Amino acid sequence: MCRIGAIKSRNYTHPSSALQLMQSQQKGHDNSGFAMVMQDLGGIFAEYKHLPTLSMACTDEGIRIAEDILHEAGFLRVLQWAPEVDDQPGLDINAMPNYVFETFSYPRHMRNASQREKEDMLLDTRLRLRTALEDDEQGFVYSFWPDVITLKEIGDPRDIGTYFNLWEADERFTAKVITAQCRQNTNYDIVRYAAHPFFLQGYTALANGENTFYLKNKEFQQGLHRGYLGFESDSQCFLYTLHYIHRELGWPLHYYKHVVTPLPFDDIEQRDDKKQLLAIRQSLAHLEINGPNTIIGLLPDNTMFTCCDAKKLRPVVIGRDEETVVISSEVCGINEILPDRDWETDIYPNEREVVMINDDLEVQRWKQ
Repeated sequence: MCRIGAIKSRNYTHPSSALQLMQSQQKGHDNSGFAMVMQDLGGIFAEYKHLPTLSMACTDEGIRIAEDILHEAGFLRVLQWAPEVDDQPGLDINAMPNYVFETFSYPRHMRNASQREKEDMLLDTRLRLRTALEDDEQGFVYSFWPDVITLKEIGDPRDIGTYFNLWEADERFTAKVITAQCRQNTNYDIVRYAAHPFFLQGYTALANGENTFYLKNKEFQQGLHRGYLGFESDSQCFLYTLHYIHRELGWPLHYYKHVVTPLPFDDIEQRDDKKQLLAIRQSLAHLEINGPNTIIGLLPDNTMFTCCDAKKLRPVVIGRDEETVVISSEVCGINEILPDRDWETDIYPNEREVVMINDDLEVQRWKQ
């Protein structure tokens, strides 16, 4: 069983907190990988929140290919940062030669474009980079988006943390929101793209469990949007459905739960909004999920939420203090980084609710 975790804080937080959150849940690691998405960035990226940052792991040739594409598209680099790696003997990590975190100014012809046009252009550029680097695995492009950094690697999470010098806090590399998972998607091939969390146009999702409706979801989603591709993991479907419901259809977040785990027909008949819920079941039935799973998601405005499968077959708990809210597969993870909180206020979501944390760290519980 996977382990997942998320930290949302008023203060800038170093990834060492995410590693500590996950370390206490190490029985779920299986030493297959570590991945994280950092959003609302601090440190050296704090002054560039309005500009897109590229997160990529690649070969030397991959750098050349990517730079040629970005230069041709009109992007100008304004910040480049590469982690100082500790490549000591004996580390269990399948490292790439280069890790690229670069911030760019928008092409001149896009600087007065609408926000939507810029977002679509960033997606198309990332997809173009991904396609160009796929041959011979010259590189992996995880995100190209403002105020976002993504890191994914294969190996032992503890050794990955050591390799990237992430165990010691460093004010240069921080964020107010960090989502992380210390396990690859071991139901399928071990590839970097398959590691949670998954990111698309400001939306982030990671999951603990399985989606037994994966093929049904995949076949439907492939025709919905050009960004729904790869499908290296059954849990990617959770992200694509979130993106489709909230961004493409423009529906409020609580409808996401009604799509992925719809109410039984008998319950729908008792609802004032039964017309809408029946329409969802009829039109989006292929986005329903099944199997044991817990989802953590993040919206572009950094709203964080979690919800479970319809039978609550995977654990999740939410703990908080005045400055930080943490979502974790197991309470021991929260104990590690928030030991002085009021434990009696911890929330254990049930199978028919969504728990949402807004940017003021207000926790809301929405009953389906």
